[in-house]
Amino acid sequence: MTRKKKNIPHFGHRKGCSFTGGQGFNDPQLDARRCSQVITKLLYLLNQGDTFTKIEATEVFFAVTKLFQSKDTSLRRMVYLIIKELSPSADEVIIVTSSLMKDMNSKTDMYRANAIRVLSRITDGTLLTQIERYLKQAIVDKNPVVASAALVSGIHLLQTNPEIVKRWSNEVQEAVQSRAALVQFHALALLHQIRQNDRLAVSKLVTNN
Repeated sequence: MTRKKKNIPHFGHRKGCSFTGGQGFNDPQLDARRCSQVITKLLYLLNQGDTFTKIEATEVFFAVTKLFQSKDTSLRRMVYLIIKELSPSADEVIIVTSSLMKDMNSKTDMYRANAIRVLSRITDGTLLTQIERYLKQAIVDKNPVVASAALVSGIHLLQTNPEIVKRWSNEVQEAVQSRAALVQFHALALLHQIRQNDRLAVSKLVTNN
């Protein structure tokens, strides 16, 4: 039997309602659960193919950046997701970069891994040169979640900034020797893409691993 549309979460939810809810992002005493619900609704709309105008996307983006003041880990995870989906412009990226770089140096591994993923999706060549050192360090990080995040980011960045990513070969090669299977897998995948035009290098990579 076909499920009625009214039973689908957030079905028929208007963008205007979500934006109105987003005003709570500026409250001195943030309600983390309520803020997460608003972001969930916005992500649902985007997932359903809804589009935001430039003005709407900018409004949401600036409201969301206020949530970096919250220490709630679940809410922070939602913030990372919505920033990636909004694909902020170059000017907006500059505004959020300092918060993301602070998270990259956090003692909380979840913050570090997710900040790396977000930065790799919204960065341009100029910003990448500024955070390159942090990404190279993350590739050989002791925490496998952080290392994998950096390696997967390298795979994405290789498509747009190949010359920069190719400079990470030594760190990626070190990551291949990781005890964590997931890190090994992502390191091999990135190393293969870096060397894919060198048949001899690819042959050695296969033989040695």
